[in-house]
Amino acid sequence: MKSELFSIAISDSIGSVSAELMEPPKMKAVMALAHGAGAGMSHPFMKSLSKTLADHGIGTIRYNFAYMEKKKKMPDPPAIAEKTVNMVLEKTHEMFPAIPVLAGGKSFGGRMTSQLASRQAPAFLKGIVFYGFPLHAMGKPSTDRAAHLAKVPVPMLFLQGTKDTLANIELIQQVVSTLPAARIEIFDGADHSFKSSGKKDLIPDLSSKTSAWFESL
Repeated sequence: MKSELFSIAISDSIGSVSAELMEPPKMKAVMALAHGAGAGMSHPFMKSLSKTLADHGIGTIRYNFAYMEKKKKMPDPPAIAEKTVNMVLEKTHEMFPAIPVLAGGKSFGGRMTSQLASRQAPAFLKGIVFYGFPLHAMGKPSTDRAAHLAKVPVPMLFLQGTKDTLANIELIQQVVSTLPAARIEIFDGADHSFKSSGKKDLIPDLSSKTSAWFESL
């Protein structure tokens, strides 16, 4: 397993962000993997997800958003976050031009990725994986945040827990049913952090579902 820390330049005004490559020996795909709003690329969930994805031959480039890099609590505005996603995707493709490129994100990171793709999806992008799509604010069920998904031109995989307070399970299933190139995988009893009452580690399952979906593309 090859692991490498480096930085990716976003723009003169935004600066650079940290990134970490995890490259398995036989890599069938590489994913630009974005963190959620409250935790950066080195959060245990993110690191464990990268390791288990690598077990399935999917490499990852985990990266910070600019606000996390600067140790700020308030997430970046969409324009800055989406610019970051775009530059990381370009860097990923530059590093591995012959390998299929995926984009993935935990919560906020996934939503910023799909918002970018709804406007300007790179031609090399093969699909997007959401590790808990944040459909609405806690206690305020709505599908407004999903409006852009119909404009995303690549296949999408939604991995969702039934006890996710940021995505009512019936609503997210309804949204996915309207998207022709999308699939949803349900994790019974899991919350937004993919923790369940049974205390089972669900991260290996997230990775195996991701791998199976990629193989089906």
